[in-house]
Amino acid sequence: MIRLAASIVVVKLALSAVVFANWPAWRGPTRDGVSTEVNLPVHWSTTDNIAWKVALPQWGGATPIIWDDTIFLSVAEADLDNLSLWAVKRADGSVIWKRHLGKGNHKERKQNMSSPSPVTDGTTVWAMTGTGILKAFDFAGKELWVRDIQHDYGRFGLNWGYASSPLLVDGDLIVPVLHGMKTDAPSYLLRIDGGTGATQWRVERPNTAVRESPDAYITPALVRFGGLSEIIINAADCVTGHDPATGKELWRAEGLNPTRDPANRIVASPVVHDDVVVAPTRERPMLVLTAGGRGDVTHSHKLWEFNNGPDVPTPVTDGNLLYVVTDRGVVHALELRTGKRVYGPQRLAPGTYSASPVLADGKIYITSEDGVTSVFKSGSTFELLAANHLDDYTLSSIAVKDGQLFLRTSSTLWAIGKRPN
Repeated sequence: MIRLAASIVVVKLALSAVVFANWPAWRGPTRDGVSTEVNLPVHWSTTDNIAWKVALPQWGGATPIIWDDTIFLSVAEADLDNLSLWAVKRADGSVIWKRHLGKGNHKERKQNMSSPSPVTDGTTVWAMTGTGILKAFDFAGKELWVRDIQHDYGRFGLNWGYASSPLLVDGDLIVPVLHGMKTDAPSYLLRIDGGTGATQWRVERPNTAVRESPDAYITPALVRFGGLSEIIINAADCVTGHDPATGKELWRAEGLNPTRDPANRIVASPVVHDDVVVAPTRERPMLVLTAGGRGDVTHSHKLWEFNNGPDVPTPVTDGNLLYVVTDRGVVHALELRTGKRVYGPQRLAPGTYSASPVLADGKIYITSEDGVTSVFKSGSTFELLAANHLDDYTLSSIAVKDGQLFLRTSSTLWAIGKRPN
């Protein structure tokens, strides 16, 4: 009986850990925009089903990240120059502390230099700016170390400014610098020690893309299957897999820009599920491959391709279906491993979409730049459940934690829904 009781406690704790997982990075606990939480809000407005809201000084594309009772948010300050990291109390939205990240904020088309989302492991929080400043803090706000990537390795040369979020791998940060429009310097990847800020490795990523096509604003993905780990990068007309320990390129698939369009910059990030890699490009063709190859896998590991892929929103998958939302608000659902169209095109609320969809509670949440969050059912039949208006410019994706949704618009951080007991 004692063993049985202990087993029940362990199971309950494990289930709680899954259901109420933290949201430690841009795409959540599993790095893919998926949450296992249930009973999430479906309907809200600026006045209904809002737990609290906190005013923000400027717009920004960074997604709020959450660990237990603390929300971290990269912020461009009202003076139009300074960049900060805020820690916010999840219970009521009060600001716990603000820490300076750097100066030099400026606008690059729709984004500013607060676009990269922070990342945390529950002890340390790391924040990157579009100006190349990377800082580490403990949860009390103490600065642990700082790096200036542009000072160390040269100026960024992206046409629309740097916007990639770091990827946390085994306590270290993978930082991509994928550029070419405004520089002749090579693109490269960094692995930075999360504890000290020291560079573990720097690996160049050669390519034959021209003019703006080397530029990419993506966040890397991590494949783990069969004892293998690979960092996935889609940029500069190709998708590559890299050894996390050394940065060495393991495989490469060409074909993200078959017409050699010189303006084929890539914004949407790669998506992985088991050994399947989804590599978006500027709409066509989105490639889907199996990981684990070596050398040129352009043909040997390609599963399928799709010519109505996303430009900016990163897709999401439940492991069976892949849900693609274009930047014009058109939804397609496709079988992940075969590419068979299940439905689509289905149109959401009119507008432009720069946020990425989140899958949770059998639903998909996606917000337009006009602040309209469409909620539709996951599964083989399209069913729109709600279109919720916050009437504010929105670039950020939704975060999920403890039965609530957290959404950043240009002027406000919103906590949507009641937190369950």
